[in-house]
Amino acid sequence: MLSYHQRRWFWLIPGVMIMLVPTATRAEEDAASVYRSTVDQAIVFLRSTGQAADGSYSAYAGPGVTAVVTTGLLQNGISPRDPLVAKSLQYLEGFSQPDGGVYQPATLYGNYETCLAIMCFSAANRDGRYDELLAKAEKYLRKSQWDEGEGSDVTSNNYGGAGYGKHERPDLSNTNFLVDALKARGVGPDDEAMQRALIFVSRCQNLETEHNTTAFAAKNPDGGFYYTPAAGGSSQAGSTPEGGLRSYGSMTYAGLKSMIYAGVGPDDPRVKAAFKWVSKHYGLDQNPGMGDAGLYYYYHTFAKALDAMDLNRVKDDQGVEHDWRTELAAELARRQQKDGSWLNQNSRWLEGDPNLVTGYALLALSYCRPK
Repeated sequence: MLSYHQRRWFWLIPGVMIMLVPTATRAEEDAASVYRSTVDQAIVFLRSTGQAADGSYSAYAGPGVTAVVTTGLLQNGISPRDPLVAKSLQYLEGFSQPDGGVYQPATLYGNYETCLAIMCFSAANRDGRYDELLAKAEKYLRKSQWDEGEGSDVTSNNYGGAGYGKHERPDLSNTNFLVDALKARGVGPDDEAMQRALIFVSRCQNLETEHNTTAFAAKNPDGGFYYTPAAGGSSQAGSTPEGGLRSYGSMTYAGLKSMIYAGVGPDDPRVKAAFKWVSKHYGLDQNPGMGDAGLYYYYHTFAKALDAMDLNRVKDDQGVEHDWRTELAAELARRQQKDGSWLNQNSRWLEGDPNLVTGYALLALSYCRPK
């Protein structure tokens, strides 16, 4: 029997469907073995090489990498009491600021770092010990969102978004982290901050609707998402000859997931258009539209978005069905280094750092975890 949520996603658009397998198969057992072996090797790397004596990972980059890695460990079943995790949590607590944020002093990335910390401490908060820290961090986060408090009304392309820090240009990546952090805090889709974020996210989609009347909406109407419509608009994948902003994989999955968390349903034209883009560009060999740039960030958003929709299989636009969890776990196993880490040869967005990339890989693998 399908659950209600699974039923509502059973047929989304022609060519994209769920298939539920009722009993364990040899293939599933093999997939579980690949998952476990891959995660175990990553943990060996983090214990032996990745983590510094103070519990940090790549401290040169601030607390963000430590939060990403620690969340990845927690989501793959490592206990908050395990020394590997406990030391990192203690390290991260040291970044809690008087204004409630969890960030490195004098940083330009207060919103980004606080979002990652909220997700980490929420995953570790098994006994309520982080309740106060999390409540203060959420309050800080809400103040970081562009709204009337920043002199931005609903007609502004900044409205509802979040940037790396307070008053920084909003973008879909950081707004996606804002939505994830609110979701981790148990915030529902009807919350005002979620709905404000939805306004910004909708304006990052290459689709003209009543929710999106920006100058870019109709110039490249493929249903995918780009980086930001704010400050003149920008896509990391570049522009079209017509002046549109190109869609790309990591932002499309980030946008789609954020819409789902904000309560947008499967029959909404925004979701249908985004899923059509997903079907056309399904793949794990690259970050669609970006090549190998941001590949492991892409793997994480890919997995989190499809998991949010309870999808087990996706049919691409060529009619090929994909067990995305098995395929993703196998791809990550193939790319894993001998020491258990991952490394992107394209170092853009810090993906030349094996700690960060291993954190992204663990987050992605957590959605491939056998049920």
